[in-house]
Amino acid sequence: MIERTPILDFVTQAILVLSLIALLMPLWVVFVAASHDFHTVNQVPMPLWPGNHLLENLSVAWKQGNFDRVMINSLIVALGVTAGKIGIAALSAFSIVYFSYRLRMLMFWLIFITLMLPLEVRIVPTYAVAANALGPFQAMLNLLGLSIQLPEWNLLNSYSGLILPLIATATGTFLYRQFFLTVPDELTEAAKMDGAGPMRFFIEVLLPLSKTNMAALATIMFVWSWNQYLWPLLIVTDHANYATATMQLQKVVPGPLFGAPPIWNIAMAANLIVLAPPVLVTILLQRWFVRGLISTEK
Repeated sequence: MIERTPILDFVTQAILVLSLIALLMPLWVVFVAASHDFHTVNQVPMPLWPGNHLLENLSVAWKQGNFDRVMINSLIVALGVTAGKIGIAALSAFSIVYFSYRLRMLMFWLIFITLMLPLEVRIVPTYAVAANALGPFQAMLNLLGLSIQLPEWNLLNSYSGLILPLIATATGTFLYRQFFLTVPDELTEAAKMDGAGPMRFFIEVLLPLSKTNMAALATIMFVWSWNQYLWPLLIVTDHANYATATMQLQKVVPGPLFGAPPIWNIAMAANLIVLAPPVLVTILLQRWFVRGLISTEK
């Protein structure tokens, strides 16, 4: 039983307000810095009230960072990774929950353990596979003594290289598995009696029921994939065609070149540009995101 007292309510509300201020303060500083001119931003202390140069700074940052191209690249990568993660997570969880075969729980725990292996840990082998995606299969054929030569499939400097190595997700598989376990067995039996096969049951019954879970996972994965920096920086050398928005920040983030002072207002404006899409997606899907994580109605 949760005890409700005026003192406890005040303390919890105060903690929430302080947490909100701590969360929004850095964003406010970025917004304020992006709205001032160069001299005002470099004042000590910097004003904490917005100026009237926001649109000017955004325009300069957009041109200087060539964001018209890289924003499209980031959108393609983020949508591709999000769709791939949702599809693979749903199919893998469907297989684990609704099919009975040996070692299926071992497979689930092997997938779950990969949560402890972030991209930074496996970056070298992932890059090696991306350099030749068919290389592991060629090694298996050589090990078996088969004289079959597979062609090379180089994923570097391509959208497939930016997307495919990132689409596996243990988090999504776990979320879908937990939801599928709550689906009544009677629904499965009714679908079988109606003559629905496994894929029809998956597409016409399970996927519509898991819309809130899908929206929650899509929100998380879109923000995660949009903010990816290390992987695109590693595999993309053709910056003119495949650079992403987070990579492009290095062109406008302050750095003294030839004695020039850092241009913080333009850098903060560029940060606002890169922040806008994930913030917009989070706001639009906020209700679905919360329902997908905490709703008990199935």
